Amino acid sequence: MNFLQNTFAVFVGLAVAALLISLGVRLNSAWITYDEFAPFAHWQKLLKSMEHKPYFFVALLISSGIAASVGGVVTAILVKYAKVAYAILIGFILLFVAMLDVIINPYHPTFYKILIFLTFFPFAWIGGKITEVIYNRKKKKLRRLQNKKQ
Repeated sequence: MNFLQNTFAVFVGLAVAALLISLGVRLNSAWITYDEFAPFAHWQKLLKSMEHKPYFFVALLISSGIAASVGGVVTAILVKYAKVAYAILIGFILLFVAMLDVIINPYHPTFYKILIFLTFFPFAWIGGKITEVIYNRKKKKLRRLQNKKQ
């Protein structure tokens, strides 16, 4: 049962991350070169049109970092054990997808290729640590309440 719960948690975390990255790409209406909400079906066309617009890639990095953090938090909330590890797994999967994107599509600037390594893992780790800190505070508070009752 834990395996199914953890797998579900990873998929939910990735879906939340994809949603936030989609929202980040839609920040500027001039960047929207597609009709759907999510840009992933037309990703190569979008990247080609944004090839010489570095602000798009800065916004993509920022939204990817936020997405890795929030996706890590969601995943860490849904799993029972190893919360930080599963949050980092979200960062690893997002980094893997970003690396495939960089390899397949030649339209990314050099700073983006370098900074994706510094974005996904740290932000996903921060998301897992946020959840871990919140859960540890709740446990301490529950212990204090139980000690006061006794």
